[in-house]
Amino acid sequence: MPRFPIRKIAVLTEEIIHDGGPAPATPRRRAAALAVVKNPFAGRHEADLESAMEDLKPLGLMLTDRLIAALGDDIKAIDGYGKGAIVGTAGELEHGALWHVPGGYAMRERLGEAKAIVPSAKKVGAFGARIDVPLGHINAAYVRSHFDAMEVGLSDGPRADEIVFCLAMACGPRIHNRMGGLKAEDIKAWDGLR
Repeated sequence: MPRFPIRKIAVLTEEIIHDGGPAPATPRRRAAALAVVKNPFAGRHEADLESAMEDLKPLGLMLTDRLIAALGDDIKAIDGYGKGAIVGTAGELEHGALWHVPGGYAMRERLGEAKAIVPSAKKVGAFGARIDVPLGHINAAYVRSHFDAMEVGLSDGPRADEIVFCLAMACGPRIHNRMGGLKAEDIKAWDGLR
């Protein structure tokens, strides 16, 4: 990743015991891994950004591996994922889109048979900005019990010439989910949607 030197990596984990109701038998776990990197395109317009995605693939794999470890190394327990990027103010929104392939495909590669699109959010933000990283079920986008978001950010980033790239994963549905719709155990089409 010579074009995107890393300044900092952070991993945040959460264990959700209850959400105002009775505690479930198994708490829900979520984790996010963030990397603050130098933005090589800050302060200027670059017509060809797409080729830079290749440089970010090792970062996607590294953050994915850290997330899996943070969630206990049981890949079969991970059933939710999402990604996000916060671009510093000297960059542009499209610099956050560089994360689509390296972030999404890294999680799919490590999780095996993940079928659903990886939900994504990106924004341009100042020092200390936060972002809600959307989460969805790894195999079917219509599984409502897994619609969620995890707010992430770092107190010292992104600087104007940096990008914060983030991956997030979850084990289990929202605590006390009861909005109906397709249940994870009823996935049939295996087309990433239903």
